[in-house]
This record gives sequence, structure tokens and C-alpha cells, in this order.
Amino acid sequence: MKFSMVPSLLLPLLAAAAPAAPENPPFGVMSSRSASPIHLLPMTASGQKFYLGGKTSSYCPLSEGCPPGDLTVFTPGGYGLNVMVPGGQQVYVDPNGALSFTQAHSAYIPEGSAIGPFNYQPGETYGYYTFTGWGASGFMACPTTDNRWQVFAAVQNATVPKGNVADCLGFSALAPPADKAPAAWQYA
Repeated sequence: MKFSMVPSLLLPLLAAAAPAAPENPPFGVMSSRSASPIHLLPMTASGQKFYLGGKTSSYCPLSEGCPPGDLTVFTPGGYGLNVMVPGGQQVYVDPNGALSFTQAHSAYIPEGSAIGPFNYQPGETYGYYTFTGWGASGFMACPTTDNRWQVFAAVQNATVPKGNVADCLGFSALAPPADKAPAAWQYA
């Protein structure tokens, strides 16, 4: 009887001594769609939406010690943005299908939005980032009037900038690892 209890007592100790599974890193995103105008464009945060192309829009109220704010970086898992602002900034898909993020200091997400599921899959060089809510097969980029491509969930009923989902291009969201330090104070 004592002999059978010893292994069960040691299991928690052995589990605690085992190396922890590697934690997923913060990551950036760039599009992969060969022979297209969006191939290898970085995903940028601007105006509470995401785009391929264009510049990341960020803000920092500090006089010194601000992160660079020039790259868009997601938290491990992809449900938020890697920022310093208290409360963070959450990622979601709005009711029109646009990949979006919350305003700093606010947890407001419009009714009818999807807060996931987002998925980060690690890889050897790059990971992959996807959204599978609403039956989506990931993401698509839709042309805008200002020469950027807005990112949407890949769903046929999305309300896209130029009005025609057929103009959008599906893409693989490659997710290169990023530094653990916050990439911006907040995205704007």
C-alpha cells in the first residue's frame, strides 16, 4: 500500500520540476499571397482598424520612455495589442467584419462583434494568425480609397470599403515573433 502511494505523491513534484512549455511570443503580422499587391505587406493599426500597408498610428503621453510605436504588435495569442496603456487594447471583429481594436482606456466593443476565436499557431520561422469566428477561413484584405488594404474576417457578408467583397483578397497572416516589451504606449 505504501509503495503505491509513493509514485502518486511524487507526480506533482516531478511535474513542477519539468521544464515549462514555451510561451507563445508577442508577434507582428504580414500578409502572404504570392503574385498580388498585398504580398508581404505588414499589418498596421490605425483608427481602431487594421490595414495592410500604410503606417502604424500610435500615441504616447510620456515625455520620455515611450516605446517606438512604429510597429503593430499583438499580445501572445492575438486577442490584444502589445501596449503599455493601463487596461490594454483588445482585438475583435466588428459587426461589419472589420478586424478592429478597442480605444485606449475603454473596453467598449460594439454589440454584434466577435471577440474570437483568434488563433496563433507557432512555426519554425513564422507563426500563423487566424480568425475562425462566423465560419471565416482567416482574413481578407479589401482595397480602400486611400491605397491601403483594410483587413476583414474572410466572410462573404462583410461590409467592405468599396462595396464589393469580390475585390478582396484572402491571405495567410504570417506572424513573426516580436520583442516582449510593449511596442507602443497605445495604438490610435
